[in-house]
Amino acid sequence: MNKTNKSNKKSHFHAVYDLNYHLVLVTKYRNKVINQAMLERLHQIFLEQCEHWSVRLVEFNGEADHVHLLINAHPAMDLSKFINSIKTVSSRLIRKEYKEHVSKYYWKPYFWTRAYCLLTTGGAPLEVIKAYIQNQDSPK
Repeated sequence: MNKTNKSNKKSHFHAVYDLNYHLVLVTKYRNKVINQAMLERLHQIFLEQCEHWSVRLVEFNGEADHVHLLINAHPAMDLSKFINSIKTVSSRLIRKEYKEHVSKYYWKPYFWTRAYCLLTTGGAPLEVIKAYIQNQDSPK
């Protein structure tokens, strides 16, 4: 019973939500290994993985040493498991499909660094939300 209304908020049973995250994945040692063909393939892999996890990939792009994903996810989503999964799947597929190219940069089965950057995103700045909460009409 997942519905979407005009404001992009989704509802599921008793929850209404619109959770967006900015995820940055960086190549191991920040090597500039990603070429245009790999970037396009990574986009395809991430689209497929997001669909598998019921996550919406809102935007994607990257450079030679990192990629950015803007995703929209359900509040019950275990983000760390999702991120671990997409890193593992994309690394395995890229190393297999671009073996000759990747082997110039890594002799071990590396592609992504173990770390990642995950930021929440939203339409209103924190100061606006804080002011809204502070100005609630508290019971007297």
